Amino acid sequence: MQLTVISWALWAYLSLVHPFFISLSELRYNAGSKKMELAQKIFWDDLEVALSKEAGVTVDFLKPKDKAKLESQVKAYLLKRTQVWVNGKLVPLTYVGYEVEEDAAWFYLESTATTVPKTVEVQNTLLLRDFDGQQNIVHIYVNSKSPKSLLLGEGKEKGRIEF
Repeated sequence: MQLTVISWALWAYLSLVHPFFISLSELRYNAGSKKMELAQKIFWDDLEVALSKEAGVTVDFLKPKDKAKLESQVKAYLLKRTQVWVNGKLVPLTYVGYEVEEDAAWFYLESTATTVPKTVEVQNTLLLRDFDGQQNIVHIYVNSKSPKSLLLGEGKEKGRIEF
């Protein structure tokens, strides 16, 4: 709980000054659909840098020349750099979409149906190749309003939580 409050406060502060590089991921098990639902908050200007490097051309996230191409690039980038294992088994993720919020955007992914998690492993390499000091905070919710959290970054791209 304390890490959640600290990470939200840190996110608010960083939104104002932004020389730090951070992403926030919230991974929730939906008992109704039996899916893992993932929401990732990323500064869109940082994502522009990463997508531009991958594409070899400048990417304009807010005013793309070809929105379908941007969606394809975002989908490929997120799916390549985000993996989730439930109870030791890799669960395939599907890109759902995104929405923009001022300086950042929320990106949504979901898994296929899976068993109730006893362990969840997450590998998150978002922006690690693009920014020194990039940190990726991951909050995982399974049958709880309080998350268990991971702090991932260069040298610690993957973490595991037991429930």
